[in-house]
Amino acid sequence: MNQNSSNQVNVPEARAALDNMKFEIARELGVNLKPGYNGDLTSRENGYVGGYMVKRLIEQAERQMAGK
Repeated sequence: MNQNSSNQVNVPEARAALDNMKFEIARELGVNLKPGYNGDLTSRENGYVGGYMVKRLIEQAERQMAGK
């Protein structure tokens, strides 16, 4: 199996920032995400949060590459 599992953060120092982003996006989308177990959420709800996280991270990277 690949060393870089999808659950693993490659830069450990970024863990807190990613968690904060996840909860912020969940709040914006109206998804009741809470610390710990979230087995009561649907795959769709979890997918929305993950998808928006990726979208926002890509936007940040593009801004950074553009020097803004």
